[in-house]
Amino acid sequence: MTGDTGRSWMGRRGLLSGALAGGAAVVAGNSFLAPDARAQARTGSAEGCRVRRPRLHTREEWRAVPPTDPHGVLVEPFAPALIVVHHMDYPNTTDYSLEHAFQLSRDCQYDHMHHNGWNDIGQQLTISRGGFLMEGRYRSAKAIRRGDHVIGAQVANWNTASLGIENEGTYITELPPDAQWHALIATCAWLCDTYGLPPMTAIVGHRDLNQPGTSLATECPGNALYKQLPTLRKQVAEAMGLPVGDGSPNHVAGDVPASTPSRERDHGPATGPLDPTR
Repeated sequence: MTGDTGRSWMGRRGLLSGALAGGAAVVAGNSFLAPDARAQARTGSAEGCRVRRPRLHTREEWRAVPPTDPHGVLVEPFAPALIVVHHMDYPNTTDYSLEHAFQLSRDCQYDHMHHNGWNDIGQQLTISRGGFLMEGRYRSAKAIRRGDHVIGAQVANWNTASLGIENEGTYITELPPDAQWHALIATCAWLCDTYGLPPMTAIVGHRDLNQPGTSLATECPGNALYKQLPTLRKQVAEAMGLPVGDGSPNHVAGDVPASTPSRERDHGPATGPLDPTR
């Protein structure tokens, strides 16, 4: 898996087919549902939800500004194949309040729109260090509830196929606080259940797609957090009542040498020539 600009769509689609093939069954308690139940689950109705949905703070709550072009936020009537874990390369604050979380989303949106020149905040979801889950890109909450996919700007050349979760902080040597970690588990379990995705293959780190050694390389989500992704996949599967087996190891080296300080290397790149939106 590489995010290099020379990557062909057919190569990417092969990975996506494999990821989706493993998601034909979803879970009700500790019992599997037949594939035809997935369609009912994707309606977003309360009776179709088998994993408890975490509290999601909407854009209205954190007072997001509208996108530059609301019609430019594309919503596709299909599930993403991958859930991408990021760190934001922001300071590891000890302000765990809801007010700080809302300000974080506003600051991130301003950064993405005014410094990156994007239409809106890039990611679909954001988790603060205090464990607060917030809606990101315009219409993301509604799309997830319907089993649809808002195309974001969070991983170069893979935005059509992936949904991004930004985790406040920098996790090169440190790990997320417990509240953030547990919120990440709950969020991934909810997304995997909603979209019918297998956590052992669907949950990846940013560097799995924009790999070290390529022109689009990134250190994200940081060496320390990246090493915890096998544990994350295991705990998400357990939360869903799925068999864990031998777990699911990472795809690339656990340690990436620190680069010259640059947010593009530490956190990006978030868009590429194969992406239809910014």
